[in-house]
Amino acid sequence: MIGIPEKAKTFVNNRWLVFVASMWVQSCSGIGYMYGSISPVIKSTMGYNQRQIAMLGVAKDIGDAIGFIAGSLCEVVPIWVVLFIGVAQNFFGYGLVWLTVNGTLPHLPLWVLCVCIFVGTNGETYFNTGSLVSGVQNFPRSRGPVVGILKGFAGLSGAILTQVYMMFNFPNEASIIFVVAVGPTIVITSLMFIVRPVGGHKQARQSDNISFLALYGVCLILAAYLLAVLILQDLVALNQTTLTALTIGLVTLVLLPVVIPITLVFFSPKSDSEESLLTEEEKQEVVKHEKQEVIFSEVEDEAPSGTDSLPDDEREKKISHLHARLVQAAADGAVKVKKKKGPRRGEDFTLMQALVKADFLLMFFSLVLASGSGLTIIDNLGQICQSLGYENPHIFVSMISIWNFLGRVAGGYFSELVVRKYAYPRPVAMAAVQVVMACSLFYYATGAPGAIYILSVVMGSCYGAHWAIVPSAASELFGLKSFGALYNFLTLASPAGSMIFSGIIASGIYDYEAKIQSDHAVVDGEALTCYGTICYSITCGILSVLCLIAFFLSMTVVYRTKRVYTQLYGNSRT
Repeated sequence: MIGIPEKAKTFVNNRWLVFVASMWVQSCSGIGYMYGSISPVIKSTMGYNQRQIAMLGVAKDIGDAIGFIAGSLCEVVPIWVVLFIGVAQNFFGYGLVWLTVNGTLPHLPLWVLCVCIFVGTNGETYFNTGSLVSGVQNFPRSRGPVVGILKGFAGLSGAILTQVYMMFNFPNEASIIFVVAVGPTIVITSLMFIVRPVGGHKQARQSDNISFLALYGVCLILAAYLLAVLILQDLVALNQTTLTALTIGLVTLVLLPVVIPITLVFFSPKSDSEESLLTEEEKQEVVKHEKQEVIFSEVEDEAPSGTDSLPDDEREKKISHLHARLVQAAADGAVKVKKKKGPRRGEDFTLMQALVKADFLLMFFSLVLASGSGLTIIDNLGQICQSLGYENPHIFVSMISIWNFLGRVAGGYFSELVVRKYAYPRPVAMAAVQVVMACSLFYYATGAPGAIYILSVVMGSCYGAHWAIVPSAASELFGLKSFGALYNFLTLASPAGSMIFSGIIASGIYDYEAKIQSDHAVVDGEALTCYGTICYSITCGILSVLCLIAFFLSMTVVYRTKRVYTQLYGNSRT
């Protein structure tokens, strides 16, 4: 019988507790999503024009995209150090902005505020990297659900922080910057020693599927609750007591997943420490696999050239036969296994090794085209609604945020089904998402009725799905050792695509159409407004073609990685 102290120790080292703590870190780490609420306060207080606010927005986007340092540090220092650096950057960056806006400090030059916002937002990359690295290392066989749920909570963080701000009823609007500076600092500092790798692959148990289903249920309830709260606040003037009660309900739902590790450790018939998770035969199989790992990697080189053209059953038999011969020959000393020149897909790559691999580059450019298109729609959604005559575009902004969350959760879940049930490459889920994106963009380009609703739901969910599928696929194909660096390089794809598609294509077409509609001579630099579907229909048509190109790039990765996924998941098919 295990006592309370031993169970408490088991609880602290339980991978589900680490996962839940990572969810809490993510739920207050989406600092970049708060910029839409912060920028009007800065603009009115500092007397900035829209051009100056746009410069601050660029600083925010750059800070949110550059995560190389965070990814590299994860390989050499504990996760708590990475999180602490992020906390320090967030606190000092946005803390200085708050002190300037509320008048405690004299008005700082614009370039200083740009640096502050860059530093503060860059702290988000440390939170994301620390949470995801610990998550995929603790759940190496459930990477899709883990990445999807964690990225989903990051997408909801803006709405969660906003609700917390409204609950406290601060006396001035500048206090929202205070919440951004202090809120994540308090939460993440209290959790940073919990979020870490704990040898989670040794804690696998049959109840894990039920635990993931419970988490998915909480995610769906949370999304529905938050959407209902946003709609209610828009339609009805709520008093402070009601706002406080709604926020407490939201925080309760965010905290609810901790019931899972508590139940597993304290109320399960057998805790992780009592249950033998592997039989003796399975343990011997693991040891045998580790001894033969080098030999296993030679099968791909030694397989006859005609092997790929054989039916699946015959090909697997032939490769298995060749593998058995290699094992026997190596055991007898008849052959000397040659050293590999570099890692193969499915093994651990450094970032530099991955950058010269076609699969990694294909995934990156596919992400530039598709995710960049999604971010372009998200960034321009307010003006799209304005061009169509909607007076309350924030309804669609909130809608796209909720569907972004659901898309991340669903992307992780369904891509996991693909690899688990069919041992098929995960990037096929990315390709499917990109086809749906292309169709929704084309639907808007045709000026069909209700297109704005279709665009908001589809682009929000599909953009979110990318950030559950791609990191999981990258960890499978290029390993976990440098996952932080690989992930942070891939995150550059969205802003890179958006800079071209939004900054050049969408804005150029919008201004051109606005000039045509203008009834007077246009002066350079004059702010013009475009009305009608024509403002963005051509842009959506172009983005639709780009998403189709992304689809073909993703399918190329699928074709090239079939064998890798067969080796990784072929034995786990149900």
